[in-house]
Amino acid sequence: MFIFWIFAGLTLFGIIGYVLQVAAVRSCTVSPHSGEGNLLPRSFPPVSILKPLKGLDDGLFDNLESFCTLEYPHYEIIFALQSRNDQAYKVASRIKEKYPEKDITLVVERCEDGLNPKVNNLIPAYRHARHDLILISDSNVRVEKDYLSAITGEMEDPAVGLVSNIIRGMNGRSLGAFFENLHLNSFIVGSVCTLDRFLRIPCVIGKSMLMRRSDLEAIGGFEAVKDHLAEDYIIGERMHRLGRKVVLSGHAITNVNEYWGMARFINRHTRWGKLRWQIGGAKYFSELASNAVFMSFMSLLFSPVTRPAVILTASASILKMAHDFYIGRKIRGGMNPLVYLLSPVKDIVIGLLWFVPILSNRVSWRGNRYIIGKDSVLFPCPAGSRRMGIVEALKTRLAWAKS
Repeated sequence: MFIFWIFAGLTLFGIIGYVLQVAAVRSCTVSPHSGEGNLLPRSFPPVSILKPLKGLDDGLFDNLESFCTLEYPHYEIIFALQSRNDQAYKVASRIKEKYPEKDITLVVERCEDGLNPKVNNLIPAYRHARHDLILISDSNVRVEKDYLSAITGEMEDPAVGLVSNIIRGMNGRSLGAFFENLHLNSFIVGSVCTLDRFLRIPCVIGKSMLMRRSDLEAIGGFEAVKDHLAEDYIIGERMHRLGRKVVLSGHAITNVNEYWGMARFINRHTRWGKLRWQIGGAKYFSELASNAVFMSFMSLLFSPVTRPAVILTASASILKMAHDFYIGRKIRGGMNPLVYLLSPVKDIVIGLLWFVPILSNRVSWRGNRYIIGKDSVLFPCPAGSRRMGIVEALKTRLAWAKS
């Protein structure tokens, strides 16, 4: 029974975390169109929107089109690609043809300045940007008409250096997409809001990042993060160290995930886990301890299957489904209520994936393979080697820790 009580204690720790996440999300979110929690801009300063593109994201045309119907007086959109052969080029061209009255520029330029392919798109796009406010927006993001008004209003405070947004996953039509949206709408949004509201720790996710040109250049510009996997987090951290406020806007944006296979979901979250392990170090262990469903499930595996153990697992699963349902409704996730029945299964999968970053430091992203080091710094992956043994991975990590 001793082992059971250990897992029971960890499960309770995770449930307390669920309560904190609900309170944090409730504090961060605002009612649609209420204006509560968002400042309306007085001057509506012009904005340069940088959209790095690669490949066909789910709903790409509709995602890009949503930026052409914003209710905002003056902004430009810069679509940045590495090649005209990229499938996204045709979609971006169609958008430009459909909205000739909009200030849209297509930048096609091969850039290999760094190892981060997204930053390699942003560097040439930034050279074409004309305005002082720079907005980085990913291609799988869809926004509402008042998006720019909501986030530029935060810039009325001259102390603010960066504004990011709450992100919700929507439009799932496959098991991998359901898992992705469930995770975005629970662990990701809950963690970001908890860090912001209760710990005052900025945690920037790069799907929406608004900055002043002067502040971006003060931290070294995009060149300073060209070899980081978590360029968004590093920009937020450096902005914070510069003494600038990093603000989380309560205006939620939509991350469209429709047709995902489980392999894509697993690859995404092993990669994200590796970057959090390399950035957070020992703090990464709190993620496992706070996964109440996984901890309760472990009690069934490593201790006798007793009535208390079954009740513990069932209770944690029910509470997690209720937690996810509440947050999903709060951020207007639009998910079928039956999908929340998958929440405990998804958390068990995430719990198993948690161990991968401890044993491997290689990532696959956008067709490239890298070794990821401290603070998510990327290194070229040696040619001809697909796997790294556990012993080699541990030796490499120790070598980086000493350097």
